[in-house]
Amino acid sequence: MEDGMSLVAGTCERVFRDCALPQAIALDPENGEWRGALWSALEETGLATAWVPEEAGGAGASVREGFEALRAAGRHAAAAPLADTLVAGLMLARAGLDVPAGKLAVAPVRSGDRIRLRADGILSGRAGRVPFGREAEHVAVIARADGGDGRGRGDGSDGGSGGGGGYRVALVERARCGLVEGSSLAGDPLDRLDFEGVAPLAVGGRPVSRDEARLFGAASRAALIAGALQAILDLSVDYSRERVAFERPIAKFQAVQQELARLAGEAAAANAAANSAAWALENHDAESDAVLVEVASVKVRAGEAAHAGALIAHQVHGAIGYSREHVLHRYTHRLWAWRDEYGDESEWALRLGEHFARLGADGMWPALTGI
Repeated sequence: MEDGMSLVAGTCERVFRDCALPQAIALDPENGEWRGALWSALEETGLATAWVPEEAGGAGASVREGFEALRAAGRHAAAAPLADTLVAGLMLARAGLDVPAGKLAVAPVRSGDRIRLRADGILSGRAGRVPFGREAEHVAVIARADGGDGRGRGDGSDGGSGGGGGYRVALVERARCGLVEGSSLAGDPLDRLDFEGVAPLAVGGRPVSRDEARLFGAASRAALIAGALQAILDLSVDYSRERVAFERPIAKFQAVQQELARLAGEAAAANAAANSAAWALENHDAESDAVLVEVASVKVRAGEAAHAGALIAHQVHGAIGYSREHVLHRYTHRLWAWRDEYGDESEWALRLGEHFARLGADGMWPALTGI
């Protein structure tokens, strides 16, 4: 285990190192045998249920420990629904539902998608761009129950509890849903799920905010980005020491040194952002303004870091980094995919701006300093 790494993160690091080395996968992209072995290892070690409380059969890890594990997954450019399974398991457990084994997905993940839980207990609606939707065995659906009053922060989140309605977590068998397959920029599943006429296996009794799962999902992408940026920083530094031009390593050139310093800055910023999101989600209620401000800011900054960091790494590596066989290609494509999932930086920046506009000039500073 690396210094300063928690037991959860250290276990995750070993699992990915043993089952899914990025360079080995990049050299043999058509061989998918590693996927089954990787997921089996994640389940056997309890990592897939890290955020599920011990009394509910999970590992009972803290939010911070889960984010450390996700950074480890990012360092290996993980093509596995670990983040989504963690978030779905957390939502199900908080709703008082049993968390099934296997891969899980969360829906909806886009701010504009709506899923309704009718009075007869049947779902209607659809969710687009669900990460690893087709691979999930079950889906944690955040659905608005008929009869809810829709009270919330007044920011478009439609969170609320009251009137016996509001939003509920429903456990759905994915095989019962309509499916339209899609792919992310990295080639990973990004699918549309249709819940029209689907009966949930169970519905949680506790009302939730519509945004709770999206906030955890957005923050999880920041953690993945932070891990991947650290990995491509290490790759770029190593390559600059090995690549020789004009009879000396390119690491000796001031222009390259400046670019590596910029990349290190982006990696550090993403890591700090992920830590900030973990702290906010662990210490504040998910419906609080503090969590909205933190996670929105974090998703914006992590998305910017992913964009800038990927460009710098490709500049340092040159043409070789764009080849499919080179491991950098695997990292940067996932960085670009993760920055768009659960809302890109433009969406969260707009959400942040609307929030502070409602607070007015006198409310902005107290809101920032009170987080």
